[in-house]
Amino acid sequence: MVSTASLIAGIELGGTKCIALLGTGPGDVRAQQVIPTIDPAATLAAIEAVLDGWTFNAIGVASFGPLQLDTGAPDYGAVTATTKPGWSGTDLVRRLELRYGKPIGFQTDVNGAALAEGRWGAAQGMATHAYLTIGTGVGVGLVAGGRPVQGVAHGEAGHMRVPRAPGDTYAGWCRFHGDCVEGLISGPALAERFGCPGKELPHDGPEWDLFVHDLSGLLHNLVTVAAPERIAIGGGVIAAREHLFPRLRVRLAESLGGYGSLVGYAGELDERLARRGSGRWRARSARWRLV
Repeated sequence: MVSTASLIAGIELGGTKCIALLGTGPGDVRAQQVIPTIDPAATLAAIEAVLDGWTFNAIGVASFGPLQLDTGAPDYGAVTATTKPGWSGTDLVRRLELRYGKPIGFQTDVNGAALAEGRWGAAQGMATHAYLTIGTGVGVGLVAGGRPVQGVAHGEAGHMRVPRAPGDTYAGWCRFHGDCVEGLISGPALAERFGCPGKELPHDGPEWDLFVHDLSGLLHNLVTVAAPERIAIGGGVIAAREHLFPRLRVRLAESLGGYGSLVGYAGELDERLARRGSGRWRARSARWRLV
């Protein structure tokens, strides 16, 4: 008989879909279910319907945000002010605690993915590494010493502002900041900015010049702040755009400008910056995002 003592129910809440997993790690997934992300009541009810049929010892939740991660806050475990319609103020952790009475690990989706890379994937043994996702939103998970970097609230590096390309007057999609990075290069931003979803843009279209410019600005800031040993980039917008990575490396190296100790870093971008799951790193899947 297979022991269930270490079985964990993992829940990933994404902007367009949620994934529920049952297992002990990426090499031992016993069950998996995909649920569309719609309104909170229907989405969480569908997730609970899946979990109700499983036996597990603990729950790990990795969710889109922003989230309240301060365990002392009255709204710990909830989604805070988010661009996802209807989800602001949605309680996640306490709802699951009341229903299942199990220990719950709770983090942002990008921090969960970054932690998974450090534990099982391409960043094992590294002191500092980052995971960046570009999809419905833009998020950055930064890990140092095995823990997500966090102050009084978790960082929102996807919402940093960067210098705009000359002549680019797009106001930005983000309803909080307008032309922050998420407001310029996320999936909804690309669709509004260019009139069609990113997946329909021509492979070599000039639209990607702006994308590379804006994303390179975020990467410049991330490198100058933390110089992560490795930066993995994933998400639906860039998943099929491997050709953009050489351009990103060139642009980032130019932006770093030969400054100080970053001279060596800029010369190592083939190893330091790549798509999540790239064969270059032989990374395992970061979908197992339990914390």
